[in-house]
Amino acid sequence: MKISCAFATSLDSHEHARIAETLGYERAFFYDSPALYPDVWVQLCRAADRTERIVLGPGVLIPSLRHPMVTASAIGTLASVAGPDRTMVGVGSGFTGRLSMGKRPIPWAKVKEYVLIVQALLRGEEVEWDGGIMTMLAPNDRYAPARPIEVSWVIAANGPKGYGVTRDLGAEVLTILVPNPDFASSVILDFGTVLDDGEDPGSQRVVDAAGHGLSVVLHWAVEHGAIDELMPERGREWAAAYDDVPAEKRHLALHDRHLVAVNERDRPFVTGDLMVKGGLALSASQWRDKLAKLEAGGCTEIAYQPAGPDIPHELEAFAAAVHA
Repeated sequence: MKISCAFATSLDSHEHARIAETLGYERAFFYDSPALYPDVWVQLCRAADRTERIVLGPGVLIPSLRHPMVTASAIGTLASVAGPDRTMVGVGSGFTGRLSMGKRPIPWAKVKEYVLIVQALLRGEEVEWDGGIMTMLAPNDRYAPARPIEVSWVIAANGPKGYGVTRDLGAEVLTILVPNPDFASSVILDFGTVLDDGEDPGSQRVVDAAGHGLSVVLHWAVEHGAIDELMPERGREWAAAYDDVPAEKRHLALHDRHLVAVNERDRPFVTGDLMVKGGLALSASQWRDKLAKLEAGGCTEIAYQPAGPDIPHELEAFAAAVHA
């Protein structure tokens, strides 16, 4: 199984990617949620300047947030810095990237159309979009790398329609929690922290480093009406912590510090017991057992997302655990 990492893009993510490379991580996915994080392409290019081997890309960009020509230009820029072989492009229909702005995910047919248009642009073709014909006009010298620009593609999907689009595009699949063995390359996005010997899983350090993994389950469940299925015990009580927020603004509170930290409304429900039960606060040996089960289930790559005030430590501890 490949060991990669993912970052809730920060002003330090370029340095964290450099550290990840020294620790043996193979790829680094940078989240693309403009309402929450700095510009993903700027940080990816900064990371490319600091690294030599690790593969870099957005994980995942949302088509509705950027014109396809803007995305094609950004991909070309990253490929010119990192090289096409170190450039990957993750695409999704929109979880945080859209929900944090009060919008629902876009239809999968739109995702497919967008990716095909961007891929055609990267090949140097003329395409029609929004009633106009366009192509990448930049000369193949100081202004853009020569076309075709060939990079790898990853689609974030967790259902039949998304899986179908992923197959149609011949892309890798990125899922959360459960791998999809039907794909030759099945990447799992995972969260959590490595417990020190005898460490209390409910300590503030553990909550800071792993609590975001519990919060994201609640946020997804509330936004998708699946609270009873995913959190049958205290899910509705937890969701009720947001009842005083007007419905039209609830997404703003719900996604506060999403995948970065635990916000004040979530904090009473993020306990050590739940993090252990959810596989987020584990010892080194427990992490190895967990990854072995994921691999047996068809996972070919884990993309581990650290959090908390000491992300370099989290990267180091996780790498040490899985490579022991």
